Amino acid sequence: MSSLQALSNNIAEIVEQSGKAIVSINANRRFSPSGIHWRKGIIVTSDESLKRCDRVSVTLENNVKKSVSLLGRDATTDVAIFKIENADIPVATIGDAANLKVGNLVLALARGSEGDIRAAMGAVSVVGGEWQSMSGGKIDQFIRPDISLYPGFSGGALVDATGNIIGMNTTGRRGTALTIPASTINRVVEQIVTKGKIPRGYLGLGMQPVRLPDSLKSSLNLTSVGGVIVVNVEPLSAAENAGILLGDILINFDGNSLEDTNDILALLNDSSRIGKSVQLQLIRGGKLIELHITVNEKQ
Repeated sequence: MSSLQALSNNIAEIVEQSGKAIVSINANRRFSPSGIHWRKGIIVTSDESLKRCDRVSVTLENNVKKSVSLLGRDATTDVAIFKIENADIPVATIGDAANLKVGNLVLALARGSEGDIRAAMGAVSVVGGEWQSMSGGKIDQFIRPDISLYPGFSGGALVDATGNIIGMNTTGRRGTALTIPASTINRVVEQIVTKGKIPRGYLGLGMQPVRLPDSLKSSLNLTSVGGVIVVNVEPLSAAENAGILLGDILINFDGNSLEDTNDILALLNDSSRIGKSVQLQLIRGGKLIELHITVNEKQ
């Protein structure tokens, strides 16, 4: 047998074995996304690919249909979690993407709405560190595989050369493939399974980004180019209790500079701040003011 034939057979075997944990998500959409049997009785998929859905079922291998119930959704990390009962399907073998390198060969796995397994192969084109989604979610690692995500591939698995599932594929900007790493999914699954939700901080503020005039930066000796201006303060909220007023420009939260609303959303996504008093620096009437605010939990 040639080396090329041996490689081809090895890839096909990985697809067959790892693909047993892949399901099709039936959510009344034109193209059904895929999902991964992440833990026993727990299926994860791309939250973005679901949009609004009332009834969801899954298609397993051999076109077997099973009902599932929603456990929780986290739009900030693009993870939706479903519970499946009495499903005799293998659980995914989860690997670690931490050692992934540019150039590593990877597979994208999906399952069609009729139960057929599908695969695409490519190389890892970009690997980076922790990043923040547009809605403030913390993603542990930036992974971009050079793979075309055909219809139905969103929510499916990224598989390494050993057959381990190292993340969930989703669609990035301009239709490019992105992978949510296994470590991020594990964290979201654990929080939703144990707590029923993702705990997040809440201040009770409406905010918009704003650029600071050069004259104001110079007079206050500031290096930041912008901040977030307060456009709404909820009654009886943490913000009102702290004395924040309409028109205040927030520039620093708990030692972190603020230049966009996503900056503060990302900081509030850290549940360790809930219930704690943190320092807030703001501009009011052309002067710097420091306040302390107790972070509440978002209900």
